[in-house]
Amino acid sequence: MRGIVTALLALATVAYSHGNHDQEDTSVETDWATRHMKEEHHVNNFDPASFFTLHDYDNSGDWSPDEIRKTYGLQDPSNSHVTESQKEALVRDVLSQFDPAGTGSVSRDEWMRQSQAGKRLPDFGYGPGHHGDIEYEYEIHHFEKYHSEDSTEEELNHPEDIEHFKLHDEMDLAQERLEKLESMQIVEANIPQKFFRSR
Repeated sequence: MRGIVTALLALATVAYSHGNHDQEDTSVETDWATRHMKEEHHVNNFDPASFFTLHDYDNSGDWSPDEIRKTYGLQDPSNSHVTESQKEALVRDVLSQFDPAGTGSVSRDEWMRQSQAGKRLPDFGYGPGHHGDIEYEYEIHHFEKYHSEDSTEEELNHPEDIEHFKLHDEMDLAQERLEKLESMQIVEANIPQKFFRSR
């Protein structure tokens, strides 16, 4: 998988900048997949085969309904407002276009056939498809735009930086609490009698 991602990134012609937040590119792509690749992967040049492979998360050769949801960012907190029926409708729509045989998934061959026939993934209005973990999303949408590898800790002072590191602190505290609970000995005398089986 790493080789595929490296190959895709080699296709990219992206310029990263450290600058003003007001300088963001707000242009809207007419093709949702192009917008997704540009915003979520910083890749400007790709073909249908590489797009399919990148979003075939389990390398099965098919896109399952869950993989379609993930690609569109429906599992991301930013789309928590999207109802289950809206998510199901999105999957049905994609399958109706790229799974004409009604198998319940999109095969690589069918994706290539339909793409070559001119079909494109529709834009349902749910954003560019955030599907990375919190670290990836922070890196791709904030750090790479406004910072560099040479940025000092003092320069990481944007609201997005503060929120990101606060979340890390909360996760670290939660992990410490869990480890503490797991290391505690069970003291039988502290267990209420009602939890003991009567003998």
